[in-house]
Amino acid sequence: MTQPIRNIAILAHVDAGKTTLSERILFTAGEVRRPGKVEDGLATMDYMPEEKERGITIESGVAHFEWKNTWFNFIDTPGHVDFGAEVDMALSAVEGAVLVVSAASGVETQTVAAWRKLREAGVPTIIFINKLDNADYSLDETLINVEEVLGVRPVQMTLPEYTDGKMTAVFDVLSQSRLEHSETGEEAVDEGWNVEDGWDHSREIKKCYAEAVEFASNFDDEVLAFAMNKKPVPPKMLLKGLRKLVASDGYALCYAGSALAGFGVRSLVTGLSFFLPEVPEFSDGELGQVIRLRHFKGIGEISLFRAHTDMERKEWPAGFEFSRLKANLLLPVEEIRAGDIYAMRAPFETELGQIVLRDGCVAKIASPDNGIRHCEADGRSNLGASCSVFGDRYQPLLQTRIECVSTEDYHHVEKSLSTLSRMDPSFRVQHEDGGFWYLHTVGEVQLEVLLARLQREFGCEVRAGQPEVRWQERLCHNVGPVENTFQIGPHKISIRLSAEPLETEAHDIRLAAEFMEKAPREILAGVRSALLETTEIGVLGKGPLVGVRFEVHNFEWTEGALPFMIKKACADAVIKLIKPADIELFEPVMELSLECPANFAGVVTGDIQSRDGQVKEIGGDGRIHTLKAEIPLRKIFGYATGVRSISKGTALYSLKLLGFRPATD
Repeated sequence: MTQPIRNIAILAHVDAGKTTLSERILFTAGEVRRPGKVEDGLATMDYMPEEKERGITIESGVAHFEWKNTWFNFIDTPGHVDFGAEVDMALSAVEGAVLVVSAASGVETQTVAAWRKLREAGVPTIIFINKLDNADYSLDETLINVEEVLGVRPVQMTLPEYTDGKMTAVFDVLSQSRLEHSETGEEAVDEGWNVEDGWDHSREIKKCYAEAVEFASNFDDEVLAFAMNKKPVPPKMLLKGLRKLVASDGYALCYAGSALAGFGVRSLVTGLSFFLPEVPEFSDGELGQVIRLRHFKGIGEISLFRAHTDMERKEWPAGFEFSRLKANLLLPVEEIRAGDIYAMRAPFETELGQIVLRDGCVAKIASPDNGIRHCEADGRSNLGASCSVFGDRYQPLLQTRIECVSTEDYHHVEKSLSTLSRMDPSFRVQHEDGGFWYLHTVGEVQLEVLLARLQREFGCEVRAGQPEVRWQERLCHNVGPVENTFQIGPHKISIRLSAEPLETEAHDIRLAAEFMEKAPREILAGVRSALLETTEIGVLGKGPLVGVRFEVHNFEWTEGALPFMIKKACADAVIKLIKPADIELFEPVMELSLECPANFAGVVTGDIQSRDGQVKEIGGDGRIHTLKAEIPLRKIFGYATGVRSISKGTALYSLKLLGFRPATD
């Protein structure tokens, strides 16, 4: 019998203990001799120097382990909002997930965001209530919080035991057993404990078991029949009913414990093997799909690749190599299995979402939301950034100018930036005449990490300016038409162009019917591409030009005109057409969600108001103060440092784009 495979992602709000839980799972499965600590920079799955320095996950790490004859690929995803694209790509490659909720803080903003991602992706999810080694944190209150905020009914599968205020064991509801630490620090079943002997907690365990039966009976007729006839429902039957429950949207299995103290992890891993689905069936003829890109110094680029077929080494397409990825180590394999995740070296540059056929050719690109786009490209070619699967899902809000320290490094920096932009679809590069670039990033943390990687991994020495807010430029009124001509030798291009504003942020290009009838496809595509490229740069250089419709009234060209001539003619026409006075600037406004100890509420609120922030909601329980505010993005540069200082490192916050509003100054 083939060993079943489970591909599992782990998600959480920053500092909920996600990576610590990942380390404990590896320790429980015997994959590591001792769990590494995030605060010491020793986490197995946070191997990048930037991750060790910041104590956060940046790239989705992959670990492999076996548990109860099940093979797991475990993906630790970033919790920081700047790296949301990493989470999306991880979810495209898994069949189940663990959502970590801290009992110290409850459901937080990024917890909600992660839950929504999981629901949108249709990924069955088990919840782990963490940090219960502190007896002051309430499991019951956290479960109520989960139900109220996430809108899902929690089904409790473990409960903690405390002795003199210290966690000493957990009770597993399904097996009705007690798990304590062995001499080696691993969780082991207490053979001397039996729920029927009337021990402390026996009543609570039986109550949780009865609730699980009640909830499972909504999904399994056999469980329902036993329950209605007041017959005891055996664990194997309950397990089958709970597996159906997990696939629903209204319930969530909840395991409780402490990743740091190592309690509740064994039951969680067993639950993952019991309740989450196996890998699906894949299309015949497919080798697999690229789910992430990585670059290792001294090795070069590799792809994280989910195989769609079983294949031995002798059958692999020419030029392909597959390995296990353990943190940043590559361990060669002799065969690949359908559904399993590997590190792949290919004879061509791969792209996120690419589906590769058994013969090594590229068939199509599949996006994280399961949309499929066929690419007009030959098999062994670089599809380029035009086949990006993310579109505008992660809108870059910052732009930073960089330039080479040495002009001789220009082409090396250019190639390195191209590689990084393919690895991170939420990061974009704008090439400018004059030998410099603008980096467009989601946030400051992403920018800092990209610059550090550019130097460390690629050996690029660059000078970076201060990050600036990426505004939106919008056309105030109709302009044109204007005419522009560009000529080199016998080759000449002429264009007559006008523009009008749209009510949406979309772009539209209308081409004269006569032009469309007589122009070859490559000319039509060149004009559209050139005009769209001008909108990305904008008129004032403050950000993209949005909500505009270009109308090409006439376009004339001589045979043999080169593509760069089309680009130049169109770009100059837009410069003639739209003047700075025709543009209105709109700035990004963010929703700031923050929580801090109540004694810092006044100073934190005052700081937000000093940054032109408008507080919209205030809450809390007397111990923790929460608020939501609207604040211009340009007013919160360096906010992480500022709020850490005034709250003595106790405040947690997240930002979400609300929209763009007319600039006030």
